[in-house]
Amino acid sequence: MFEFERPRGGERALLVHINFTENNDQDALAEFIELVRSADVEDVDIVVGSRHSPSSKAFVGKGKLEQIAALVRQHDIDVVLFNHALTPSQERNLETELQCRVLDRTGLILDIFAQRAHSFEGKLQVELAQLKHLATRLVRGWTHLERQKGGIGLRGPGETQLETDRRLLGKRIKYLNQRLEKVARQREQSRQARNKAEIPTLSLVGYTNAGKSTLFNALTRADAYAADQLFATLDPTLRRLQIDDQLSVIMADTVGFIRHLPHDLVAAFRSTLQETREADLILHVIDCVDENRQDKIEAVNLVLQEVGAEETPQLLIYNKIDLADYEPRIDRDEQGKAIRIWLSAKDGRGFDDFRSVIMEYFSADTVSCEIHLQAAEGMIRSRLYEEKLVQRESYGEDGSTVLSLKISPLQIKKLCRQLQIPAQRFHIPKGELAGAA
Repeated sequence: MFEFERPRGGERALLVHINFTENNDQDALAEFIELVRSADVEDVDIVVGSRHSPSSKAFVGKGKLEQIAALVRQHDIDVVLFNHALTPSQERNLETELQCRVLDRTGLILDIFAQRAHSFEGKLQVELAQLKHLATRLVRGWTHLERQKGGIGLRGPGETQLETDRRLLGKRIKYLNQRLEKVARQREQSRQARNKAEIPTLSLVGYTNAGKSTLFNALTRADAYAADQLFATLDPTLRRLQIDDQLSVIMADTVGFIRHLPHDLVAAFRSTLQETREADLILHVIDCVDENRQDKIEAVNLVLQEVGAEETPQLLIYNKIDLADYEPRIDRDEQGKAIRIWLSAKDGRGFDDFRSVIMEYFSADTVSCEIHLQAAEGMIRSRLYEEKLVQRESYGEDGSTVLSLKISPLQIKKLCRQLQIPAQRFHIPKGELAGAA
C-alpha cells in the first residue's frame, strides 16, 4: 500500500482559488494573497478556476488537478494553499496526488495566528483552535497512525497509534479549556473592578487591517504593534484614555475580523472577545477608502453576533480619510445622535470630533424610573443596589418590590444586556422620555 509521509516545513506556495459563482470575486482573491503574504510564505504561482460545486474527492476536477500537479513539479512547490475549507478526505486525497503538503484557508489563518500570538492567553487560545482543527484530520496523511502498537504484551488486538493520539489530543484540549477558564475568571474580576469604579469601556473592532491599532496608539499613546498586514494585532491591549478633565474611559484593542473566520478560532477567543460583549460602546473601525467596505461591515457584524455582542451599542469610525478627499465630520441620525465619525488615525484629523462624541455619549443626563421585581429576582435587586442606582424601595399591590431609580439611558442598556431583561421593565415617566432617547 502506498504511504505518504508528510514533509516538514514549506515556504514556496502554490495558491488555488476556485469561483463557485458567475461573478469572479477579485476582492476575495486579493485578500487570500494578503493572507498568504502575512504568513511569510512565497506565493510562486496562482491557479484560478470555476466550478458549479466542489468535487467530493479532491475539491477540484481532474483537469485542474493535473494542472496543479504540473505546477507543483515545475516550481518545486512545498505547500499548496486553497482559499476554501477542505474536508479531511479532500486534503488527504490532494496530498496523495500532489506529493506535497496541502493547507486550506482555515489552516492558513490558524498558522498566522500561531505566529502572532505572544501573550500566554493568546498562545493557549491558538493552540486550542489548532488542536480542535487537527482532531478531525488525524488520519490525513499519517498512515503510520493506523498501525497497532507492538512489543511484549501489546501484540495482537490493542490500542492503535491513531487511538492513542486521539486520546492524548483529547486530554490536551481538556487541559487548555481548564486553563482558559481560569484566565476568563481573571478577566471577569478585572471587568467587575472596572464596573465598580464606573469607568466606561470602549472596544475597538473592525475588519483586519482597517487601522484599529494605529487609532488605538494615536489616541492612548500606547505602543501596540501596528503594521500594514492582516492580523497584525492578536493579543488584546487595554489602556486608559482621558477624554477631558472629568471623563476617562478604558479602550480595548482586539483582534481583527475577516470573512469566514474559523469557528474554532472564534470559540477559542471567546474569553478575549468577551471584552467586546461587555463593553459600553463598540467602536467599529472601517477603512473608508475600501470599495468593499459594506461587505466587510457585514462580516464584522456576523462575528459580533456569534460572540453575543450584536446588542452592544456601536459607533462607526470611518478611518483613513487622509487617503481620500474627505474632511473630518460627524454624521447624526434623525434624533441628532452621532452614528458615524470620519477621521484619520494617521494624522489626527477628526480626533476633536471623536472626543466630543464620546463626551456626549457618556455624559447623558440621568432619568428617574421604576422597576417592579418579583421575589425570585433578588439578583437584579442586589445588582441595582450594588450600582448605587436605588433611590427608594416600596411594595406594589401585587406584592412585588418597586425600586425607584436614578439612572442614565446608557446604564439601562448595559443592565438589560448583562442581566438579560427587556428595556420595557424600566418604567420611565413620559416627561423623562426625551432624555432616554
